[in-house]
Amino acid sequence: MYKFKAYITELSTAKAAGNFIATDKGAGMTAKGVKAYRAKNPGSKLKTAVTGKVKAGSKAAGRRKSFCARSKGWTGERGKAARRRWKC
Repeated sequence: MYKFKAYITELSTAKAAGNFIATDKGAGMTAKGVKAYRAKNPGSKLKTAVTGKVKAGSKAAGRRKSFCARSKGWTGERGKAARRRWKC
């Protein structure tokens, strides 16, 4: 987690254009942002949000359930937007 936070803080806005989704659109990283992060951090398992319909018991359903449980206490604007995007 530390690497990810350091990565986000070191990005300048010009460099990160298109890597993050605006808060009013749901917050989080775009596929382009995830690709850029993984290129810089080989071996990373970072993935984009599970936003679509998923079958019960699938890997995607497990990721969503895990994210929703982990982010339950997020009260900030971006956190709430991310939870909406993940359909928590």
